[in-house]
Amino acid sequence: MTITGIYYLTRLLVTLVAIPIHEMGHALASWLLGDPTARAQGRLSLNPLRHFDLLGTLCMVVAGVGWAKPVSIDPRRFKNPKLGMAVTALAGPAANLVLAYLSMAAWKAVYYWAPANAVSQYAVYFLQYMIMMNVGLAVFNLIPVPPLDGSRVLLLVLPRRLYFRVMQYEKVILVILLAVVWYGALNGPLAWANNQVWNLLVDGTGWVDQLAYASYLSGIGTRV
Repeated sequence: MTITGIYYLTRLLVTLVAIPIHEMGHALASWLLGDPTARAQGRLSLNPLRHFDLLGTLCMVVAGVGWAKPVSIDPRRFKNPKLGMAVTALAGPAANLVLAYLSMAAWKAVYYWAPANAVSQYAVYFLQYMIMMNVGLAVFNLIPVPPLDGSRVLLLVLPRRLYFRVMQYEKVILVILLAVVWYGALNGPLAWANNQVWNLLVDGTGWVDQLAYASYLSGIGTRV
């Protein structure tokens, strides 16, 4: 397989994991907060087929920006509808960040302890891309612009009338946002934010580095 083929295969495989994790995060938070709607529709699942929109998935694999089927939520089921909507919205990016953290720990473990061969080299590449895509999804979705997850948090701070007036133009804003992303206007801010999160993950998995260093020192002691 060519390098280009491996690249797109990796993007597809990572997408098959990252998107379901994100959408299931929304469904799980909604269910835990008292709304069973998403669970009843089968969205409390890691099965990609339950979450993917075909065109959105193709855009994610080819262009790096895409979408999934929205998770249905009934805020009337929440004890505090505003807070429930915000927490449910943030649960998707949070799920991606948890997966990115676990992938970072696994990436370091493979780097330090796996034997050097073609399998471990691809594992390092796959896990690195898993971190990058999940961080990217989390950061992008936290932008407080509809229909992204970050916009749901605005309900906590904006007057209700103003919030829903803005949400009336959700589809128009989405088209504008995709155009802005396509032309690279957000590349700088998004790259900066992604790097900050990456650095936090590196620091947060420092225990793997410490274990590797301790193992190295132990090996030296044994040989001596």
